[in-house]
Amino acid sequence: MTYQQTLDYLFSRLPMFQRIGAVAYKPNLDNTYKIASFLGDPQKKLKFIHVAGTNGKGSSSHMLAAILQQAGYKVGLYTSPHLIDFRERISINGKMISKEVIVDFVEKYKTEFEEIEPSFFEWTVGLAFDHFVKQEVDVAVIEVGLGGRLDSTNIITPLVSLITNIGYDHMNILGDSLQKIAAEKAGIIKAKIPVVVSEQQSDIYPVFTSKANELRSPIHFADKRFKIAKHKHEGGLLECDVVDKKTNTTDTYKLDLTGKYQLKNLLGVLNTVDVLIEEGFIIEKKEVKKALSHVVKLTKLKGRWQTITQTPLVIADTGHNEDGIKQVLENLDRYEYKNLHMVFGTVNDKDIDKILQMLPNNANYYFVKASVPRALESAELQKNASKFKLKGEAFQTVETGLKAAKKAYKKGDLIFVGGSTFVVGDLLSSQ
Repeated sequence: MTYQQTLDYLFSRLPMFQRIGAVAYKPNLDNTYKIASFLGDPQKKLKFIHVAGTNGKGSSSHMLAAILQQAGYKVGLYTSPHLIDFRERISINGKMISKEVIVDFVEKYKTEFEEIEPSFFEWTVGLAFDHFVKQEVDVAVIEVGLGGRLDSTNIITPLVSLITNIGYDHMNILGDSLQKIAAEKAGIIKAKIPVVVSEQQSDIYPVFTSKANELRSPIHFADKRFKIAKHKHEGGLLECDVVDKKTNTTDTYKLDLTGKYQLKNLLGVLNTVDVLIEEGFIIEKKEVKKALSHVVKLTKLKGRWQTITQTPLVIADTGHNEDGIKQVLENLDRYEYKNLHMVFGTVNDKDIDKILQMLPNNANYYFVKASVPRALESAELQKNASKFKLKGEAFQTVETGLKAAKKAYKKGDLIFVGGSTFVVGDLLSSQ
């Protein structure tokens, strides 16, 4: 099979959560263990860092991978979903897995897959771990796909676990309260393995402390150890002064990931680096600083408060739940513009009203439908949005919506593209 035929086969045979939603989710680890078994249990042959959370886990994973890479380590990185190319999910030192490796892997294990009938995600986890073992990576940074406790990545025993923040998302699977969602994320905590929590959220931190105590796992709340003294945007970077409360010293970090939400992620990442140093990794502060200003270059991360073009000014972000959209709006607040054009789409299994009521009603909207089966029809989105006095036209694709926004754009305006990871993926695919 060619690479495209291989992907088509996988999409047709294996249910994929990103495309069809909850029916693709397998609420146990049985299939993952079966896949790992016929691959020779690659999860037992690797050093891991495990990253979970509602928002920020992708950015934090890429930051950690960049830091370790800058420090001279060979670093595997597994993330999801992809924006343009499936191969984005599996990379080593910023280089995506090759098409040939994927084709060979599928052809070699096709019979086993057809017997097990795994989800798309379960199969991908197997591919990633197998690839990292064969390429002899020094360490692999693994981002949880959904939740934590029952996520396919949770067959690993990491050196350290990182949990970013907890918000409302995937409530149909993870639960309808922050405590229930936190309990699912806390499922990645392993016995006697240190865990870092980026943010001490008052109503849910006991979920993490009780789990850590039960498993006798050292627990670190990053915002108790570190504090952002001040921050500003300068020269296309997010400049942060970070106080280390333990040593009473202040360091300045310049981040090329410039979304304001990276301030929370940064503290979790710095605390995780400290734990890794205790575990024997050699990581100098100057390497941490250099890496954090070159995350995009080192890891090829896309879609995190990304400026697509300057004229017209088009910015895209993958924020897609209540917390994510709140952070998008906070980022927009720091720009001066005459008119805001929002090219906006979402998926059909979200509580969309909670998001729509947050959006500014003085913006011009271009409601779009991303090219995945899970995408909400743009006409339905437009109808829902009208209840909250959000005005705009419906478009069948992201490309046609953006084209209309560019046509209406005048000097001094700003175009934002987002609402869903898949909207941003369609945008980047069309560039």
